[in-house]
Amino acid sequence: MHRTHTCGELTLENNEQKITLSGWVSNRRDHWWIIFIDLRDRYGLTQIVFDPEHNEEAHSMADKVRWEYVIKVTGNVRSRPDGQANPNLVTGDIEIIIDNIEILSKAKTTPFEITDRINVNEETRYKYRYLDLRRKKVQDNLIFRSKFLQFTRNWFADHDFLEVQTPIFTVSSPEWARDYLIPARLHPGKFYALPQAPQQYKQLLMVGGIDKYFQIAPCFRDEDTRADRHACEFYQIDCEMSFVEQEDIFAVAERYILEAIKNLSDKKVIGDKVFRMGYKEAMDSYGSDKPDLRFGLKFQDITDIFSNSDFAVFRWVCDNGWTIKAMKTEGISMSRKDIDGLTKVAQDAGARWLAYIIYDENGARSPILKFFSEEEIAKIEKIMQPKTWDIIFFSAADYKIAVNVLNVVRLAIRDKYELADKNEISLCWITDFPIYEQDKDTWKIDFEHNPFSRPKWWLEALETMDPLDITGEQFDLSMNGYEILSGAIRNQDIKALLKAFDIVGRWEDEIKEKFGAMYEAFQYGAPPHGGFAFGMDRLMMILNDEDNIREIYAFPKSGKAQDMMMWAPDVVEEKVLDDLNIKLDIEE
Repeated sequence: MHRTHTCGELTLENNEQKITLSGWVSNRRDHWWIIFIDLRDRYGLTQIVFDPEHNEEAHSMADKVRWEYVIKVTGNVRSRPDGQANPNLVTGDIEIIIDNIEILSKAKTTPFEITDRINVNEETRYKYRYLDLRRKKVQDNLIFRSKFLQFTRNWFADHDFLEVQTPIFTVSSPEWARDYLIPARLHPGKFYALPQAPQQYKQLLMVGGIDKYFQIAPCFRDEDTRADRHACEFYQIDCEMSFVEQEDIFAVAERYILEAIKNLSDKKVIGDKVFRMGYKEAMDSYGSDKPDLRFGLKFQDITDIFSNSDFAVFRWVCDNGWTIKAMKTEGISMSRKDIDGLTKVAQDAGARWLAYIIYDENGARSPILKFFSEEEIAKIEKIMQPKTWDIIFFSAADYKIAVNVLNVVRLAIRDKYELADKNEISLCWITDFPIYEQDKDTWKIDFEHNPFSRPKWWLEALETMDPLDITGEQFDLSMNGYEILSGAIRNQDIKALLKAFDIVGRWEDEIKEKFGAMYEAFQYGAPPHGGFAFGMDRLMMILNDEDNIREIYAFPKSGKAQDMMMWAPDVVEEKVLDDLNIKLDIEE
């Protein structure tokens, strides 16, 4: 027997018991002739003691032990001497006096210390991920992930959802990010694709009468990485329901997320509810379709104030049909260096400069005040209601640029001045997304969001409205400034679906070719249906206070989409490519 107990469970209740432990040497301390070792497994730490007066042979063997050796020890539990207890450990009141030790595996010197206070670059950690996994912080994330998965499966099963695994090898989809393609050996020149999402399959399940489906679905997209988006692969909690409207979907998703946070996290949901906001309101007020509502700094539109202004810059913005937005910070004292830093943030987001007015004990001061009339200043102050030590920031540009500039400035202020409480969760539905967008260079109209979403007013809207004014029954759920869910009521009417694609210049023959299964299936009695998908990894990242989504995975890809441990991607032998009828044409 390698162990009778784990390294995280022994207490004074086990006093004088003979036990066997196995684990890794986490730390070693020599105190005169006595050797102390902290023995570690995933359950915790236990202090073991080698005293030559108690057992000289065991002490002699322990003298050969180094950090990260795997050892097996047998001994007796005893209470620690007075004043030496460690209140931070479950096992902190006891230690094991060792009778016998066996070295199960020796270890080379590790490339970094196995501690949560690690100071090594990410690529090295991922190259030696099997060592990184020994750290408590990493293991805690994996334990949390396991509990999260178990809770999720139980929750949806308890609410009558059927878990169905959809195919991994499927057909390439033209609608979202780049696909990962797999050459089909038995069908030369043809390719499978890894699914970017189970979108079509889950809708086909609805046609098949599986009215409540869920899956913890692996998804694959060839997208650039960022802090909240993992390379190559990710997982989503994928759901679809028949005979539902938007409110039915909201009720299910809200109940799940509120119960998940309550059961799996110590964080508190603001108001114990999910707020709601239209897409236009979100963009107007926060410059984002995933606003962080844990703090203020709401935008105000002041464009009309300058429609006849003598200030040439703002007047030019108004004459071009652009937008002027203002945002007020309250009681934050900023130096010139601080404001210069925010100006750089604004410029990186597309602004030429960042205008501002500071209100201090002497009143208002700003480089732009001299260009404003008294009437304009009075109107600004009536809207913004500034007090001493408030600052008003301005953004003037094309609408999308103007609101985005203030959005990134708002988030930079949040982070620098810690305006958001990390122990709070803000949840908000964003609804009424536009179905279409227009490219400013080509004037081409294309889908802005999921092309299978049902437009409001359905076929009537598609046939009579300006496409850019059509909104869909599509929705996102934002959490603390991240999108954690996307969903929609689906457009299951074949005539309306064809019209929706017709508007972007895709004809019926192309729909048959690209979405043939859905095109056919919807003609055999498709129930009204809708669904959603939670970004599971992103959700866990937020609940675990991680700044990077890669920390949520057991074996993450690097920021360059590489598996540093397995050296993937890698070249393959030419004969393998020959079997797949593939010839490479790559310049050295």
